[in-house]
Amino acid sequence: MPSTPWRHWVPAVSMLLVSLISYIDRNTLALLAPTILRDNQLSAEQYGWIISSFSIAYMLGNPLWGRWLDRWGVRVGMFVAVAFWTLSSTAHAFVSGFLGFAVARAALGFGEGATFPGGLRTVVQTLPDRLRSRGVALAYSGGSLGAVLTPLIVTPIYQAYGWRAAFLFTGFAGALWLASWLLISRRPELRATHPVPVQPGTHALSTAPRPAMKWTDPRLWSFMASYALGCLPLAFVLYEAPIYFVRALGKSQVEIGHVLWIPPLGWECGYFLWGWFADRLRRNRPDPMPVYRALTLAALLMTLPLALGARIQSFPVLLFLLFWTMFVAGGNVIVAISYATHTFTTANAGLIAGLGAGSWSAFVALSMPWFGRLMDARSWEAAFVGATLVPLVGYSCWLWVNRASNDAALAAHGQHKVG
Repeated sequence: MPSTPWRHWVPAVSMLLVSLISYIDRNTLALLAPTILRDNQLSAEQYGWIISSFSIAYMLGNPLWGRWLDRWGVRVGMFVAVAFWTLSSTAHAFVSGFLGFAVARAALGFGEGATFPGGLRTVVQTLPDRLRSRGVALAYSGGSLGAVLTPLIVTPIYQAYGWRAAFLFTGFAGALWLASWLLISRRPELRATHPVPVQPGTHALSTAPRPAMKWTDPRLWSFMASYALGCLPLAFVLYEAPIYFVRALGKSQVEIGHVLWIPPLGWECGYFLWGWFADRLRRNRPDPMPVYRALTLAALLMTLPLALGARIQSFPVLLFLLFWTMFVAGGNVIVAISYATHTFTTANAGLIAGLGAGSWSAFVALSMPWFGRLMDARSWEAAFVGATLVPLVGYSCWLWVNRASNDAALAAHGQHKVG
């Protein structure tokens, strides 16, 4: 197998860093939610609506940024997006009350809609097909790494200077990335605004024409269902776990800050291990669909233990369960994206990423106020069971649609051979 020079990975690493910053920006509020809710006299349900304002704007921003990046290129598009969301994140330090946080959160969500479209667009423009699952895992892993690092970075800032200073730090981190992007994005392949050509080293089978995306294609909707519903546990752990730890388990803000890096570490491991596994299993296979189906079925079964979360009395065991949950959901991100880029043309890579992340955000917007109401009512078991059942629906939908599509393709092939 031909080797890939390290410099070819630099753009993907840059996307890792920008997704890392984006998740530090969004997770700072989640981490400090118990304190911010107390200081601003907000309920958990109002907090759920604040999260929804982010999620709705993020849902709208993802396909829009995806389309813009496909047409105009990642160089200028990512600079504009990151500059906008950096200002929005910094603005959190100067707002108060429900409306102030909702507006700042919506602006942040719209800007961060470019994160994953930019990451996938960059990967398909700079890496060959045989490395793309790992390239996507690398670019996307900044999100999970950001979730790991946020408690470790933000908690000391909060202890020393208060919660508002934490948002000033997020603005500083964004400014540093913008300066680095001005240098990295000078590469010719990142200046390109035309559809992605076949990269050297691509497997010959991947050069076959792929269909354009059509809104009537059930495979597109099954991809969005698997991404949106299968990845709901990521949002549940990120946004609701801090509140559960404080209200149900009696932990303090500082105590949860010391351990909340553990569950997202599973998310980080999931990206890399599932990405490596997907690339390895599909190697030299004319049809990788059996690999995607097997991995999705595994994710379905591995999600089930989350339903027991509210009954676990041991805090370390609960942390491991949340680690495991995010490991599985992170793997689903990679499998779903790999499936979509295999099924549809990579010329729409930005839009594919935007539809995946946007559909996830849409469902988060719908579900977080409900989860917040459950937290206010101290209905812990209902929250954990709900967060378990939703992914099962998404995985089952994807498996059913793609099994039906596969059966139809086999039938058509048999008719063609008879004819």
